Formats: sequence, C-alpha cells, structure tokens
Amino acid sequence: MKKITCRLCSHYCQLKEGQAGICGVNSNEDGILTCKVYGYPTALHVDPIEKKPLYHFLPHTQTLSLGTVGCNFKCPFCQNWQLSQAKEFDTTNYISPTKIVDLALHHKCESISYTYNEPTIFFPYAKDIAIEAKKVGLKNIMVSNGFMTQELCEEIPHFIDAINIDIKSFDENYYKKTLKGSLHVVLQNAKTLKQKGVHVEITTLYIPSLDEEQIESIASFIADELGVDTPWHISAYHPDYKMTETKRTPIESLKKAYSIAKEHKIQNVYLGNI
Repeated sequence: MKKITCRLCSHYCQLKEGQAGICGVNSNEDGILTCKVYGYPTALHVDPIEKKPLYHFLPHTQTLSLGTVGCNFKCPFCQNWQLSQAKEFDTTNYISPTKIVDLALHHKCESISYTYNEPTIFFPYAKDIAIEAKKVGLKNIMVSNGFMTQELCEEIPHFIDAINIDIKSFDENYYKKTLKGSLHVVLQNAKTLKQKGVHVEITTLYIPSLDEEQIESIASFIADELGVDTPWHISAYHPDYKMTETKRTPIESLKKAYSIAKEHKIQNVYLGNI
C-alpha cells in the first residue's frame, strides 16, 4: 500500500500503513489518515480566558479548555510535558464534539479553547467541535506553536476566531535542532492568520537560551509584520522536563524585555508567570 502524507503540520510526515507521525497520534490506517486521539481529551477544564493567555479577546470570560496527548515539537523545556510528550491515553471515555459543546454551554463558557498540547495535531477533532460550537454562538480558540501546514493555515480562519502563537526563539538553527520545527514557518503562519482576520496574540517563554538580541528581533517582527496592536506575552520560565537544573527567568530579564517591546512601540505587553 502506498504511503500517505499528513498535511496537518509542516513535518508533512510520509506514513506507511500502520505508521504514526512525529506527533505520535496521527497514523495511516488502511490508507486513511486517522487521528487516534479523536474524542479522547486527556485534559478538560474551565479556565479564565486570560490563562491561555488571551487578554484582548472576550476578556473576563470563561473558556472550556481541552487537550489530548502528543506534540509535533520536542521542546526540552516544555512546561506541559506530561501531556505533550505522552504516548498513552485513556480510550474508555469517548466525548463527542456535540458533548464538548454541551459542556461549554453548561458551564456558561463563551468559547472553547484547544490547548494544553499542540492542537494542530488533533485538528480533525477540534474542527468538528468548532463547527458545532459556531452553531450556538461559541467562539473557538487555539493555543499553538504555529507549525501548521500552509494548507491548514488557510483552513483555520473558517473555524478559529483567535489564536495565541508561541515564538520560542528567533534562531532558525535552534528551532530545527532542538525544537524540531522551523522559525520561518511559525512567523509566516502568524502573519497569514493575522492577515486573514484571526485575532492573534503572541507568547514568548523567556527560556535560558534566549538573549536580548533575540528579544529585540521578536519585538521587531511583531511591530513590523503583525502590527504594534498585537499583544505580546513574555512569560517567566521555570525548570521543567529535561531542563530541571536551570534557573527561573530573573525578573530583571523580563523587565528588560518589556522595555525593548516598548521601544518598538508595541502597545500591549504583559509579563507572565511572575
């Protein structure tokens, strides 16, 4: 049987029969791309929307947040690695898209967020939920590393109202070697989604490998390519996953990053995890 190509993320995994992609959750089953986590959220919570973080989209509202296992990145500093790097998940409790929407309405949420792990890899599930959510007036949100394919990036605006995209570094080599992604793809997708009318906010986790030069470059990109009205969340890193020996981000570093952002005229800058 021929290989099939997964067109959810920009790894474009070529999958043989029975083979799963880099994410571990999308596989070739009888020549059909099958999302194995469809209907099986591993995390399901009601959160303040500000926790995503989104500060300029439906402020002071609740959002039903869900995530599965798996990720298409391999960040050694992942703050949510118990989900993103997990391979096993419980299949005893299937939750349909309509049931997710019912839960959101029951808890008086105004939106549904696809978050905790990378939603690109469970987009078939997220898309079906989003279709049902729109029927009852609920908004849809992604919290993403931004490494979706160009094809998916074109599709997302039909279903997703707001997205928070991580810019984890401004070093293409670091993205490729350490994170197993591409900075260029992330930046292009952020621009495309903003241009297509999706509400975009950016988050940068201030990891130890970041320096002021990279912060300067990220600030310049946001100001010049996304617009100074694009909110930027600069969050403190804490030791986790494979980087337990490093120190937390000093408050002085965060304050300096804030100053750099303001020098670039970025209007809404927020320091997080402090």
